[in-house]
Amino acid sequence: MKFAGTWHIVEMEMWDESYFNMEVQAYIKINKKGNGNFQFGLVTGYIDGEFIKEDEKLEFTWEGNDEMDTASGSGWVKMKEKDIIEGKIKFHMGDRSMFTAKRAK
Repeated sequence: MKFAGTWHIVEMEMWDESYFNMEVQAYIKINKKGNGNFQFGLVTGYIDGEFIKEDEKLEFTWEGNDEMDTASGSGWVKMKEKDIIEGKIKFHMGDRSMFTAKRAK
C-alpha cells in the first residue's frame, strides 16, 4: 500500500506548529493493512483504515485521547505528490482540520 510508513505532519489548518509538535514531531503511521496510529499536540489515536480505490484515498476512523479525555473521529489521506500526503482529521462532534505530511526518511 502506497500509504504505508511514517509521515511527519508539517502543516495543519486548525493548529500551528508550536502546538502540533508540542510533545513529539507530529506524525501519522500507517501499516500495509491501512491501520496505524498518530499524534499531534496532546492528541493521540489509533486508526482503522480502508483503501478506497475509486477515490485513491485511505479513509479511517480513530479512537484515542485529547488531553487525557477519550476522543474519536474519522479522517482520510490521499497522495498529493511523491512522498507527500494531504488529509483531514475530524473529531466526533468537534474540530476538524486539513493537514499535510511528508514521508519520514
